[in-house]
Amino acid sequence: MKKKIIFTGGGTAGHVTVNLALIPKFAQDGWEIKYIGSENGIEKQLVARLDRVPYAGISTGKLRRYFDWNNFKDPFRVIKGIFQAYSLIKREKPNILFSKGGFVSVPVVLAAWLNRVPVIIHESDITPGLANKIAMPFATRICTTFPETAKGLDPKKTVYVGAIIRDELKRGSRERGLSLCGFQADKPVLLIMGGSLGSQKINQVVRQNLDSLMRYFQIVHLCGKGQVDESLIRPGYKQFEYINEELADVMAMADMVISRAGSNSIFEFLYLRKPMLLIPLSRAASRGDQILNAESFRKMGYCDVLQEEELTTKTFLQKVEGVFNNRDRYIAEMSKSNSDETMKQVIDMIKQLAK
Repeated sequence: MKKKIIFTGGGTAGHVTVNLALIPKFAQDGWEIKYIGSENGIEKQLVARLDRVPYAGISTGKLRRYFDWNNFKDPFRVIKGIFQAYSLIKREKPNILFSKGGFVSVPVVLAAWLNRVPVIIHESDITPGLANKIAMPFATRICTTFPETAKGLDPKKTVYVGAIIRDELKRGSRERGLSLCGFQADKPVLLIMGGSLGSQKINQVVRQNLDSLMRYFQIVHLCGKGQVDESLIRPGYKQFEYINEELADVMAMADMVISRAGSNSIFEFLYLRKPMLLIPLSRAASRGDQILNAESFRKMGYCDVLQEEELTTKTFLQKVEGVFNNRDRYIAEMSKSNSDETMKQVIDMIKQLAK
């Protein structure tokens, strides 16, 4: 009889990426796969690109750490989501649930626990997000990407596993990337990413200094939905709102990366040995997880960091020059890292715990 796994997670691409890496592995092994996400989140779009993965959308409410009038409405949406997820899981009878976090995951994890379905939670950041914090008491096992994270959690069910890297990123082609962007092979390529939702502050400082940057680099800029500036179109500067299938090729051709410090992305850059300048989300706009992620990588010698509050033309250009001029040193440090076994470790854990 086929075993069945349900995946959940959403809100941003970071809460879906690991699921997208694992799903093909279980499909190859003949598992039945379902996905529970929000009714209109980015996870619905991303899962729709996969072959034969049924998607169920449930009611969700955002978990906020600040005052908002929606805080009075969202608990009712979450309660509705719990009932919807409970009915789905009771009907589907999965052998296990794998949760990547995000606000949609809370009702699904609770529903799985109520149905006595084993739950594995994966936490990418050094400090767990609010959704995972709420869900962790109901988990059978908690996987962490950073060793620091495991120290603050229940040692009986927490395992440090490292980062899960999507197989398709390992198959990227520099030549295909250059062809996609219309770039030359003899000039360095700078990849700029602001996360799946884009970053207006990074976009602004890049565009203010475009002429200076283009003296040394060809630039591919993933700027976020609705953020492409048609007036800046020129040879050597390629803008995309978001890239999916071609991302592996774009990353393969990059000689350096400027990025936010979301865990999934920076571990992918680490695996691919891409020198990084990280500009983490400020504490004013986040819970500070990206700041901690970036600082951990800086201490390991994998990157340099520029805090958003210190982002000016002068500091930006100085940091870009510093990372690029020292790229060989960063690559040497990154080459000491090895995350090839993580995928196998997590898959084995899921198969072992599936009842």
